[in-house]
Amino acid sequence: MSLQEKKIIQYFRQIDRSFYMNTDKDMAHMDLAVSIGHGQTISQPSLVAKMTITLDLEPHHRVLEIGTGSGFQTDLLAAFSNEVYTVERIEALHERAKEKLAQAGFENITFKLGDGSAGWKEHAPFDRIMVTAAASVIPPALLEQLAPGGKMVIPVGSPNSQELTLVEKDADGSVSSTVLGSVAFVKLHGAYEQEDDLGG
Repeated sequence: MSLQEKKIIQYFRQIDRSFYMNTDKDMAHMDLAVSIGHGQTISQPSLVAKMTITLDLEPHHRVLEIGTGSGFQTDLLAAFSNEVYTVERIEALHERAKEKLAQAGFENITFKLGDGSAGWKEHAPFDRIMVTAAASVIPPALLEQLAPGGKMVIPVGSPNSQELTLVEKDADGSVSSTVLGSVAFVKLHGAYEQEDDLGG
């Protein structure tokens, strides 16, 4: 286990997950995804830790997060990188996460209410990209906004069958991907999703 991995695990264990939950706080200690309303969930803690470690964060990194959700994953990203740009499409979650992360003392997070599948072109490129909703295919906009030498962690697949995928872009711009295992995430909505997959 690397020193960075040890630091992330140590920090992760100190986070009070219930702080980012507005209901079902009695389930905060369980290693389960829990509803946060609006058809969204706060992810399973062990999976949040795994995805964060896989992203291989460094203190100078600029990170794009797609799906702010509760702000729980954002907390971890902001603690181990220089800047986090996070996008959420549901206004109530966007506002609540902004409030919670400000209360937690973070000053290196920039928030956007909008279509996460489009990324955040104005602030690209990003050293790391974390996607917390399942895409039917990897959105081209996110690949374009990933810096050479960058890494992206994203669930890819249908609502019933998804694979957590590590996407890496070489210095020359070539892209490779590695499947890390089966997962179950809420669906990514947006313009860069497949047209026949759009829904409410």
